[in-house]
Amino acid sequence: MKKLFLCAALAVCSFASVNAQSFNGGLSAALPMGDAGDISSFGVNLDVNYLWEVSEEFNVGLAAGYHHYFGSEEEIPFFGTVEYDDFGFLPIGGAARFSASEKFIIGLDLGYAIGISPDGNDGGFYYAPKVQYAITESLDIVIAYKGISRDGGSFDALSLGVEFGL
Repeated sequence: MKKLFLCAALAVCSFASVNAQSFNGGLSAALPMGDAGDISSFGVNLDVNYLWEVSEEFNVGLAAGYHHYFGSEEEIPFFGTVEYDDFGFLPIGGAARFSASEKFIIGLDLGYAIGISPDGNDGGFYYAPKVQYAITESLDIVIAYKGISRDGGSFDALSLGVEFGL
């Protein structure tokens, strides 16, 4: 955890002299996949990022958010119904965005997702490749594959949402 905070502090100091910067917030719906799809039915993600312009096409910065996945129910013969807990994660990390054109942006968030709930959720390495389409100067549609590599598996989801320039 100390390494994460050190990396974040270095990133802030490294780009403090860059003039252009932006603060963005996003909201998306998520469809759990793989291991996560077995225990969760739906998710909601709230993400924020603060980006500095390195060049006209490339921005880097910090990203954070809260991701909540709702537990599902499963009917198991001879045992009855099993209800899975909701999962909550707090991803914190770095963000990079590349403007492929005036309308399309390719991005990647990397960091660590802290497990918030249920008890015993230790979190894991967080990655989120994404593609954004600019509707207006301050509104994008975002599709992302968000994954958390955890001990014994991964927690993956495909998300679709919007991002607002704040």
